[in-house]
Amino acid sequence: MLTLYTGKGTCALASHIALEEAGAAYEAVALDMANGAQRAPDYLAINPKGRVPALVTDRGTLTETPAILAYIAQTHPASNLAPIDDPFAFAEVQAFNSYLCSTVHVAHAHGRRAGRWADDAAAISEMKRKMPEVMAACFALIESEMFKGPWVMGDTYTIADPYLFTIASWLEGDKVDPKQFPKVHDHRSRMAERASVKAAVGVYVG
Repeated sequence: MLTLYTGKGTCALASHIALEEAGAAYEAVALDMANGAQRAPDYLAINPKGRVPALVTDRGTLTETPAILAYIAQTHPASNLAPIDDPFAFAEVQAFNSYLCSTVHVAHAHGRRAGRWADDAAAISEMKRKMPEVMAACFALIESEMFKGPWVMGDTYTIADPYLFTIASWLEGDKVDPKQFPKVHDHRSRMAERASVKAAVGVYVG
């Protein structure tokens, strides 16, 4: 049995959806992030980073969304969530997910947690001001160059799809109109209708 530590409004939703898609045996533990449960000693013993997601397996705990998504795909090959037998195609999936993790998520965080990078009030204010522009630029690149369609990597649904859905769901909150990106916006709408997404999202309602 896998245990996924997650939280409302976080990137952990991508891993949660992937577990549902894979038909994995798992338990989801939703931390009360608003009240600092991710910094509690018992959780820091599981994930010293104090963040989600964290996936507890029989071999130890995995963190970081791209790693968890790859693990889910590789341990549930029948679900066909990644082209694990094709090194180049699998690397393409990893490249897309790495971009979301290292660039897009970080751009988003500059609007929410700019204090990670600066103490100066003016610098923090400027990062927050700039964030919507940077997020829009990231999604313009995804729309024009990276999204193959109808799914992220083409005809086959992969672990890149729940990750893009999760990050794209932040756009309105980042003051970016998702309708600027028709392919991404359509993808988000179609994803919202999948049973796996409804099951995962339902955990955070209320």
